Amino acid sequence: MSTALHSADLICAPHERGALQVPYLKRCWSSWMAARQGQPGIGPREAHRTQLVLAALGVGLEQSLQYVLREAPDFASFEDWIVRTAGAPDAATVARIQALVDGGAQPAAQLDLHARIDAMAPVLDAADLAHWDEHGYVVLRQAVPASDSAAAAQVVWDAMGARPEDADSWYPNAPRNVMVQLFQHPAFEKNRRSLRIHKAFAQLWGTADLWRSTDRCGFNPPERPGHAYSAQGLHWDVSLVQPIPFCTQGILYLTDTLPEQGGLTVVPGFHRRIGPWLASLPPGADPRRQDFQALGARPIGAAAGDLVIWHQALPHGPSPNRATQPRLVQYINMFPAEVPAHEDWV
Repeated sequence: MSTALHSADLICAPHERGALQVPYLKRCWSSWMAARQGQPGIGPREAHRTQLVLAALGVGLEQSLQYVLREAPDFASFEDWIVRTAGAPDAATVARIQALVDGGAQPAAQLDLHARIDAMAPVLDAADLAHWDEHGYVVLRQAVPASDSAAAAQVVWDAMGARPEDADSWYPNAPRNVMVQLFQHPAFEKNRRSLRIHKAFAQLWGTADLWRSTDRCGFNPPERPGHAYSAQGLHWDVSLVQPIPFCTQGILYLTDTLPEQGGLTVVPGFHRRIGPWLASLPPGADPRRQDFQALGARPIGAAAGDLVIWHQALPHGPSPNRATQPRLVQYINMFPAEVPAHEDWV
């Protein structure tokens, strides 16, 4: 059954809820249903909260949006899809979202986790933090145990119908843009819940009160005739209106990855000079179409189980794989409940 919205006035209030008792979820659904009919939805300032609530429920923003735009479900069907996709949310998750939207104390389980993270020894030392300040990225070594990165890598191999020892099997199902639209798996969720990863983000954000992302994985085999690299180049995922707010992004390498193996590429230190650089561009120049290689772009290699975290002000992206093995990754990020965002997109 489809529900038609004829006016943005019909977008649900944040506190409305359905069978799952999750506030804000109905607002997300109604906004997308409005957008599906060409009506205004909720603005970009609410994008972070949308991502937050969906991630807490174990579904990705992109997969949720695509489902609603494709199927035009009523709200009960959307809630049912969430349960079928990611399982029913536990009571602590629902209580945390209710505290976020409606106010009130967080559940005891969440407060206990924050205390546990606060009590942990730092996982990023002084040199790591100095590197972060100067270059805008840092590598957390052994963010997850080798067995956990290997388990997640096997999930990606299976999703691709590929085998590490058979190069011909790498290509028939390989995504052209390196992104694999696979979000849910116990191996992925275990990595997202790594205490070392939580501690690293807590050190960078200055708080343990963080929310986990629910994001995709990636598969990038070596270039060869008939399979040229065609993924997005270096880019930003944020408006370039100055100043760019602080926010992190992260990628977990699931196998040993050389820089030339399609490694994440960034322009180190650009978070420190993006303002003057933007001001130096000729009138009318598109900052997103500049020569980032000339600005000092650098691919980052790391070992299986290492996590690269970078500042969102850095131009970043995957790179052509010119090695002999595919690059397998899982995207992981953590952030607080409120992150500043500009209304205008530049």
